[in-house]
Formats: sequence, structure tokens, C-alpha cells
Amino acid sequence: MKITLLDYGAGNVRSVRNAIKKLGMSVVDVRRPEDILSAEKLIFPGVGSFGLVMDRLRESGYIEPLQRRIKENKHFLGICVALQALYEGSEESPGVAGLGILPGKVVRFSGGGLSVPQIGWNGVRQHKESPLFADYNGEKLYFVHSYHVPIELKNDWTLTSTDYGVEFISAVAHKNVTAMQFHPEKSGEVGLRILNNYLTKRESVEIRGPVDSIDLSPTRITKRIIACLDVRSNDNGDLVVTKGDQYDVRNGGDVRNLGKPVELAKRYYEEGADEITFLNITGFRDFPMQDQPMLDVLERTSENVFVPLTIGGGIRDFTDSEGHYYTSLDVASAYFRAGADKISIGSDAVYVVEQYLKTGIKTGNSSIEQISTVYGAQAVVISVDPRRVYVKSAEDSSHALIKTIHLGPEGEEYCWYQCTVKGGREGRDVDVVQLVKGCEALGAGEILLNCIDKDGTNSGFDFELINQVKSAVSIPVIASSGAGSAQHFCDVFSKTNTDAALAAGIFHRNEVAIADVKKSVAKIGVEVRSSE
Repeated sequence: MKITLLDYGAGNVRSVRNAIKKLGMSVVDVRRPEDILSAEKLIFPGVGSFGLVMDRLRESGYIEPLQRRIKENKHFLGICVALQALYEGSEESPGVAGLGILPGKVVRFSGGGLSVPQIGWNGVRQHKESPLFADYNGEKLYFVHSYHVPIELKNDWTLTSTDYGVEFISAVAHKNVTAMQFHPEKSGEVGLRILNNYLTKRESVEIRGPVDSIDLSPTRITKRIIACLDVRSNDNGDLVVTKGDQYDVRNGGDVRNLGKPVELAKRYYEEGADEITFLNITGFRDFPMQDQPMLDVLERTSENVFVPLTIGGGIRDFTDSEGHYYTSLDVASAYFRAGADKISIGSDAVYVVEQYLKTGIKTGNSSIEQISTVYGAQAVVISVDPRRVYVKSAEDSSHALIKTIHLGPEGEEYCWYQCTVKGGREGRDVDVVQLVKGCEALGAGEILLNCIDKDGTNSGFDFELINQVKSAVSIPVIASSGAGSAQHFCDVFSKTNTDAALAAGIFHRNEVAIADVKKSVAKIGVEVRSSE
């Protein structure tokens, strides 16, 4: 069977394509409006903002054929924003009409101390039966979204609901038409099973029994355990995974070689990593559009790894040696096409915020704004590289200070976190609070919070830094730098409200297994996705 994919040029559609191929099916793309109606089975992977999705559909002449296909009850599977597009509109894009298949408007998550977007693994509560969920056993599924369908819009189409501050509709189904807020292509083996059920089963949805048969226990989002791979070329030109000691990746003059990136990423996926992050740590020197080996790493990894992939390094405007100008959006788009789900911006974010702090003006031209506008805030991660600067008293600096329990070299009780660029080699007059607040205001959806002082020490995470940043923003935060044991993950989740924790060296060197980290964290009552 050939599966028809509605790829309108936004986001990581490669993962859906690879998942279909992994399941033994071939893929053809929609080339013209008529293909939507003639397809035996159609998958619509909605990626990006609601307004962008609807604009692209309208420009391509796809709206009427989609409406007709759904009304004629032809096989249809919508993913993420494609579910939201079934409704009349969204708070995300006022004045933009949806497909109008279902009544009501999509709204934004808000209040209750929620991190928005919701990024991570959550459960679903079934309201009726569906062949797609025939072998679903309550496993966690991957969500990434800022807007949701309120449970108040529940009707006989409602298939599943999920809790995140509020209960929301996470999947709808009517006969041969199904749409889901979560990403099956990024939900590991359970997601592939759900996708396979759509590809192979032909039955219509049958409504389940009485309402009181529904499991009313709340679903819970998990804390994420992320494996990070610092990638660079060694002195022989080979692309390797390395690890630094306070950002120094050389040992005896040679670049530390801890393995091949594609092989390690596959291993971590199989061991239960919730996400995998690639950081091209020399990306500030090179132009990513000419960095074909890194694009190749993404393409090859996405063929066998079905959890989210983040890529960072060199995301900025660039003019090549032949005078061709590329925007940061061009660079990000190349990464998305190669298989990335999220883009991590490092040094360029500092420069952008420096300018924003001077003017207070959102130009719409920065890397953060460009990528967020097209792909959504959830696609933009800010990789922050701060170091401690100690001062003797609260009056000695205008930056965001903390009173620290870790005294400075001369007994200083106060410090601030200075943001750095160029792989930690250059400090800037911007503190971490200024940076993360500025990035959130400009449209970033997540913070990857590193710590130069902790990098490579295996002494645990910097709780003071994490708590300062978590209190400054409402977007999710990933704690990074310093993990040396499973206990350190337990500590960071019990002593901070971080949304995720990341490690590199201890996983590369087989000092700690991802499964052991999850077991330890689960024992202290913290929700994690099972790695079994």
C-alpha cells in the first residue's frame, strides 16, 4: 500500500516519512489538490503555528479537498496542529479560520504554574474504542504544543483526553477519520504501533460503552531524561562524539573520541532516552549549510530513532564565500528537512538579546523570531552557557544576584551568572535572567540550561542556577551539566522544578545506564516514562 503524505513544507515531516517506511509501507506526496481526494490513506502531519498551517493549505488549494475528504469519510490521520485545524479557529491566530469540521476554538494553556508549551510524555484517557488503540496499554505518548482543544468541546468525536493543568481533548475520531494532538512518529514503539494500526486496519471506530467505564484517574506528564551528544570533527576530520571538562574537549592534545554519533543515538533510543540532542560544538566557526556530515547525521539517525531530535550549532544569518546570503531560518529549515524536531540556538541568542535589551523592540528579524513564527515556539530551544561571577556584596553588581551557599574563592557570598558565547570562550555583559526572559519574550519555547562551572565535574547539577531560571520564565527548562550518578537526577528533580535533565559523558562512558536513572527517579515518586 502507498500512503499519501500531505507535506506542505514546514517542520520535521521526515520523521513521519521514516516511520511509514520503517513499517514497510511506501510514501507518496500530495502534489495537487486532487491527490487529497484520490489517496487511499492520507496522513496530515500539522507542524508550525495554526495560522501558518491554514495559510499554506489555502495557498495550495487544499482546504476544500480536505473538508470534502473528511465529510466523505475517507481514511484520514491528522497529527498535532492537524487536529486543531479541524476546529473553527485558534487563539494562536485570531481571525484565521480552521477547516470547521468540528465546532469551537482552540485555546492556549495558561495559569497554575504550568510550563508552556507542554513538552514531554503524557498519557491519554480513552473515551471510546478505536482500531488505532487496539493494543494500547496506557503507555506515555509524546506531546509538544502550547494550544489545546478544551474538554468543554467534547462530543461523539472525542476519542481520548489528557490532563495538563486542565483536561483537554487529545484525539478525535469518527469512523475512518482520526486526529491526535500527540506525535505517534515521536512516541517510540507505542507510537509506531498506533501508526501501524492506521496503516493496516480498515475498520471504522466503534463507540465505547457507558461514560462510567472511562478511567477517570488523571494523566501525568513525565520528567524527561535526555541524552546529549557533543559532536565535532577531530584532527583527522572524522565526526565524533566528544565530551569536555569545563568545555575543554582535548585530552593530551587530541579530541576525546567517545563514539560515532549515529550509533550512539540509536543506542540511547533503544535504552529509553526520552529525547536526543546533538550539539555541533564548533558550529559557531562553520556554516551549517555546508556542514554536510552533520546534516547526514540527522538524516541517518531519524531513520531508526523515533523520539524527538534537537540540533544546535551555528544557527545564525550567514554569507558564504561566494556572497550568497542565508537567514537563520534558512539554516533551521535545512536542519528540519534533515530530521530535526527542535533547533537549539546558542551564541546568536545572546547577541539577539543584547540588541533587544538596548531597544526593547521586537524586529521580527532575529533568529528566534523567524524560526518561532514559522515553526512554532516549541521548535526553538535556547542553549545557555553561563558561568559564575562572584561579588562581595549585593551592591557590587546590577545583575541578577543570588546569595549562594557555595562561597567564592575569597569567601564571596553573592554571585551572578554571566552568559557566554563561542563555546564558552567569551563572556558577555548579560546575566542569565536577562537572557532567558528576553528569549521567552522573543518567542523561544524551551531553555537548555548548561553550566560551565559544573561541566565535566560529575558533581551534580547547579540547583541555584536552575531555580533562578525556573522562577524567571514560564517555558520549560532542561537542566544540564554536572550529572555523575543516578542520584544526581533524583536530586535535581526533588530540589528544583526543572522539566527535564540531560547528561552526556556518563552515558557515553557507560558509567550510568539510562534505565537505571529512570528506575532511581521513579523510586522517589517522580513520574518518568518506562524504558522497558
